[in-house]
Amino acid sequence: MRTSAEATARVRGAFVGSVSGAVSIAAHALGGGDVSPGQSSIILLIAACTVVGVVAGARQARFGVGEVMVLLAIGQAVGHVALTMSRGHHHSTGMTSVMVAAHLAAIPVGALLIRGAEIAFGRAVSAATRVVRALGTRPAAPFALHYAVPVGPLTAPRRLLFSSGCGLRGPPPHR
Repeated sequence: MRTSAEATARVRGAFVGSVSGAVSIAAHALGGGDVSPGQSSIILLIAACTVVGVVAGARQARFGVGEVMVLLAIGQAVGHVALTMSRGHHHSTGMTSVMVAAHLAAIPVGALLIRGAEIAFGRAVSAATRVVRALGTRPAAPFALHYAVPVGPLTAPRRLLFSSGCGLRGPPPHR
């Protein structure tokens, strides 16, 4: 059975990876980049954000907002590089001021939202666990249960009863 720390770490990893990808695409478009990148760029972006999400979810200890911000910054940088690797890219590998501002604004906002979701998830799991425990306990029976138990020696079953179903049925074999 998974612990709530493992589940919370997985949720954190999923959020960090998906936010990194979404912000990379949004900031890329705001900064004048290619709005419809090629298939190879999208595959690289998904792979990079998956790796960042797995790294964020690998450690079960609670992350602070600063650690989530670092992971988001790394994820967005890797996502930006993945998006600039498409053929016929319209801007250089450098970032415009609008793109940098979008990335810098998204890092603390995303980190606070992810940390809040992590706390809310932990509280929801805790509340669900308490409800299941409360519903799982049975109240004491209001009366004592009595079972009928035969008293005295039991008679031995008859031999005819045991031997009636055993043996071969039918005519004797031919000799």
